[in-house]
Amino acid sequence: MRIEVISIICLWAILATCHGYRILGVFTYQGKSHFIMFEQLMKSLTRRDHQVDVISTFPLKKSYPNYTDLVEIRPSKKYINNISYDKMKNMVHLSMPYIISTETGNKLCNHLGHPGIQNLVRNPPQDPPYDLVIIEIFGAHCYAALGHILKVPIVGVSSSVLYPWANDMIANPENLAFAPNNLLPYSQHMNFWERTYNFVHTLYNKWYFNYVTTEQNNIIRKYLGPGIPDIRELENSVAMILTNSHMSLNGIKDSTPALIEVGGLHVQEEGVELPASLEKWMNESTSGFFYFSFGSMVKIESFPSKYLKIFYNSLGKIAPVRVLMKIPNPSELPPNLPKNIHILPWIPQVKVLKHPNIKAFITHGGLMGTQEAIHYGVPLIGIPLFADQFINIETYVRNNIAVGLDLNTLTEEKMDQALHVILHDSKYRDTAREVSARFLDRPQSATDTAVYWIEYIIRHGANALRSPAMNLKWWQVELFDVYAFLLLVALVSVTLLIVALQFVFNLVNRRYEMSQKKKIS
Repeated sequence: MRIEVISIICLWAILATCHGYRILGVFTYQGKSHFIMFEQLMKSLTRRDHQVDVISTFPLKKSYPNYTDLVEIRPSKKYINNISYDKMKNMVHLSMPYIISTETGNKLCNHLGHPGIQNLVRNPPQDPPYDLVIIEIFGAHCYAALGHILKVPIVGVSSSVLYPWANDMIANPENLAFAPNNLLPYSQHMNFWERTYNFVHTLYNKWYFNYVTTEQNNIIRKYLGPGIPDIRELENSVAMILTNSHMSLNGIKDSTPALIEVGGLHVQEEGVELPASLEKWMNESTSGFFYFSFGSMVKIESFPSKYLKIFYNSLGKIAPVRVLMKIPNPSELPPNLPKNIHILPWIPQVKVLKHPNIKAFITHGGLMGTQEAIHYGVPLIGIPLFADQFINIETYVRNNIAVGLDLNTLTEEKMDQALHVILHDSKYRDTAREVSARFLDRPQSATDTAVYWIEYIIRHGANALRSPAMNLKWWQVELFDVYAFLLLVALVSVTLLIVALQFVFNLVNRRYEMSQKKKIS
């Protein structure tokens, strides 16, 4: 009996092993906020018995079952807790399409020459071989070439709503009449001029990105050989894109089945430890507390004294309500920190945002952090600094879950007013909880949805969700040829009708003239 049980267990283990797939994840951008999502996605796959190999700039600090850091990319720039106020202000003046296509696009493609990636290309694993490649959809789409070389499907994952140029990769329809691109702060109720600008802005940025990133053709062929397809062809080989969005926040839009919304996938507590001292502090904050953080990159302590003075004075006034503040280098803060403010260089954000005593999250508006707040129904005070943060906060303000502040015009009075409103107007917390309920109300969790569709592509192939629009030219998709044909038919019909009427008129007129001549004669 014992032998039979052991045999059954062994058989089950073999079958479970056979069921798992081997997946390669390639994430070369050095932004920690992006990798938070990708790390959770890859870990989720390992929990379903899949083996994942990862190329990234963020190797795990602790080993994780079935998760292998295959190649570590050393970034040329350090972003984590290293963006000062001055650096941040310089970034504001650079356009997002420029940064994405160059700094996080063409330049990152040079990592294809990394010895570890070169070894992978020349000696891909065969026991077992890869079943799928997952790449980031942002700027460096050159890594889709690895899927071409390994002859496996490619799945893209975007840590934000899709940028304008990414929609064409899977023929995702864009109705620019009501869906502004994610570089614009417009609502889905645009007036005529906003719709016009949305249309022109979208077309221009698609052209700009595609024009600049043609340089990736040279980089790909330099490191992988002359036979690699064009970058646009590689982009169009992507089978599916998982995007960090959800209709409850980003609105109702036209969509192809190859676009899968998994907003909030990164909101996980696994492996996140809450220090006992911090837990004690939060539990003792019986009047409530605000959580204040500008994310994983920007250093609040580097801000000019006029802003720190505003923060000190305004936050000090709300005592006995407390404030928990993320400050990477506390020694750089000016003296006289208000007694109700508790600072730490690192904070387990998810644990803090789910605590029952939290009143609100004072944030720069990064998508990952604000989605975590929405997940737990926490209202926001938004002070956007750069990139998509302005659009994010604009969206949350429209949804009545945030009070927005402009750093350029920030005063102590405006900060006081924002704190007062969040503390005393229940509308924001009530709405945040309502939006949270809609955000979480799904047939499957974001994690289960992502894993299911990844496995679906592996089971059924790269073309399983491919839109027929991918086989058409842009002017065919827009039916311009049909419109032109119908216009031509209408013009020919009108012309023939005019000719026919002229012929009838002339015929009638000629008979009339002949009848008149007969009468006269």
